[in-house]
Amino acid sequence: MSLIRMNYRTGLPEIFDNMFRHDVMNEAKDCGCLPAVNILEDENAFELHFSAPGFAKDDFKINLENDTLTISSEKKEEKEESGKNFTRKEFYHGAFSRSFSIPQTINREEIGAEYESGILKVLLPKKEEAKANLSKEIKVS
Repeated sequence: MSLIRMNYRTGLPEIFDNMFRHDVMNEAKDCGCLPAVNILEDENAFELHFSAPGFAKDDFKINLENDTLTISSEKKEEKEESGKNFTRKEFYHGAFSRSFSIPQTINREEIGAEYESGILKVLLPKKEEAKANLSKEIKVS
């Protein structure tokens, strides 16, 4: 059990403090450092959909080691423009890495990926024996 200090002041400053309080748990998501991922499943496969606009398909590195699938990317850009009385130099550096535990029911030889319109799709097909065991009736005793 932890102790909490009570603040009995009233007024608007506390309302604004609560409205704009920094949420540490969502910091990586809000800054755009980690791409959002949707995970879809049907009877044949799992699909991971990454929202990663602005990347090229060669920017991604997908690695399967033991039971861990890691998708990562690193992108660096530099632009420099010079004129008669000015020089403008801009740069960007972004990187992310996401790892997922892969179940034994995945056919590792047929994992594939494609990148189109800012979405990276990673296909994780299921083994045939995993497809056969999808439904099972359970009797209540």
